[in-house]
Amino acid sequence: MQKRLLNHINFPKDLRELNPNELLQLAKELREFIIDIVATKEGHLGASLGVVELTLALHYVFNTPKDQLIWDVGHQAYGHKILTGRRDNFHTNRQKGGISGFPNREESEYDAFGVGHSSTSISAALGMAIASQLKGEDKQHIAVIGDASIASGMAFEGLNHAGVTNANLLVILNDNAIGIDPSVGALKQYLTNVKKGKEKQDNIFEALNFDYSGPIDGHDLPLLISELERLKSVKGPKFLHVITTKGKGLKQAEDDQVKYHAPGKFDSVTGDILPKQEEIQAPKFQDVFGHTIVELAKMNKSIVGITPAMPTGSSLKYMMEQIPERAFDVGIAEQHAVTLAAGMATQGLTVFCNIYSTFLQRAYDQVIHDVALQNLPVIFCLDRAGLVGEDGATHHGVFDLAYLRCIPNMIIYAPRNEIELRNIMYTAQLGLDYPIAIRYPRGRGSVIDWKQPFSEVKIGEGIQLKKGKKLAVLSVGAIASNVEEAISRCEVNDTISHYDMRFIKPLDEKLLHEIFKTYTEIITIEDGVISGGFGSAILEFAAFNGYSISIKTLGIPDVFIEHASVKQQYQSVGIDIDSLTMLFSSILLRLK
Repeated sequence: MQKRLLNHINFPKDLRELNPNELLQLAKELREFIIDIVATKEGHLGASLGVVELTLALHYVFNTPKDQLIWDVGHQAYGHKILTGRRDNFHTNRQKGGISGFPNREESEYDAFGVGHSSTSISAALGMAIASQLKGEDKQHIAVIGDASIASGMAFEGLNHAGVTNANLLVILNDNAIGIDPSVGALKQYLTNVKKGKEKQDNIFEALNFDYSGPIDGHDLPLLISELERLKSVKGPKFLHVITTKGKGLKQAEDDQVKYHAPGKFDSVTGDILPKQEEIQAPKFQDVFGHTIVELAKMNKSIVGITPAMPTGSSLKYMMEQIPERAFDVGIAEQHAVTLAAGMATQGLTVFCNIYSTFLQRAYDQVIHDVALQNLPVIFCLDRAGLVGEDGATHHGVFDLAYLRCIPNMIIYAPRNEIELRNIMYTAQLGLDYPIAIRYPRGRGSVIDWKQPFSEVKIGEGIQLKKGKKLAVLSVGAIASNVEEAISRCEVNDTISHYDMRFIKPLDEKLLHEIFKTYTEIITIEDGVISGGFGSAILEFAAFNGYSISIKTLGIPDVFIEHASVKQQYQSVGIDIDSLTMLFSSILLRLK
């Protein structure tokens, strides 16, 4: 029986003792190992399967961690993690207390740069290469970036700078024609032509002063090793174009690359995704957005939809399928998406710009300068707001309330359920005088019968969900469901009032004056950062108006929340149902 090589590979130095034939066997074992673990533990599958040979070649040829290897985004770094001391605890990937789903500098010296958002690898690797030059160090610096990520503006900024340096930088383009969804744009067509041999005479990367080589087969391990060995001795900025297949080695993952980017649990032998228990469930917020914008767009011909590379994740795909001429995937280009929306808005279009909350951070200047300053009524739909679970600190949408609240002219609304999301989308497309940000969480809501007739939302108006006598609980967004359940569990709950403030900006000041004059204590609850967020807005209101009653703010403290389930993350910051029940009960005892 052939011995399993992977069991003896603890670090890349062990890998470098193998002969080329053994590397081929190791590639097979590594691919099987990733499939077996992700099948039961979940995670990002296709991207890592596609770079198994490239991962082995890089650690075989280069002297990592002295030579610095930076993976763009990190979806493709599972093989890297397994080969760099994390094989035996890879099963804890993305779980509370386990390893991160992305490269993380605190986790391993082999993770040269922390990543989670795309298109940072070239800039980071160039910064390291220039630093090595200045310090007189002889090191290699390698950035591995995908064809979707390299189309982003930041990647081009890095290429543009690198091309006028003599830094020891190797950029490897992992070209598989797909990010999470299929790659889009003119650069995709250019790379397709390069692969067909049509663009050799006018190569864009050579024009940027890179020593270009390729395209080569990214699954031909001996060829990869040979080419990387050659490039080690080439001075200055170098560019290697590698062709891979996302999901390589698992037929279903190769055939359906979108679904198998992060497929959930599946059968590791057959590759079939395991059926979920059949039950009537509330819809995902993203699907409520996706179906509602189609419904509205059929009534309102001025509506357009924009997403930066997330048509499936945002569910704008429904509009792209039914009304393709008015739905735009602009690729990994959040800054462009926002200013494109602003340009459309100047011409009277009703623009829904759907961006994950964590990714809107990448377009902050455009929100301020191009939208809010010009008071253009762009409708931002911020998906994955709040804590998002296993993807961890790089992906939480917890900063949006704080970073948007300080911008003049912005309306900020957080629907507590699917019906509220539909109604604010309907209201926004009727015409607003200001831009609006609508932020809603990842995952499912709470309302089964959500497709109700539209009704208009009064801007800046909060509502009372439950009437009580002494304690007022103020919440925004879907965290209201935790509050409602916690109140219902309290033995004596007629002393608790619950208000869904709905708007973080403008605040319902009339309602707030009533609350502050009626109750002896107030609690604010949000699934965003406390510093600068909704609770801060209530504290500011109290201070400005001279109220001195007790106000307790609950939300995300001034720390980055690591990967775990959303329930575990809620527990860690005290906004889960059990923690809220205990808090409310203790206050009620004191108020008796």
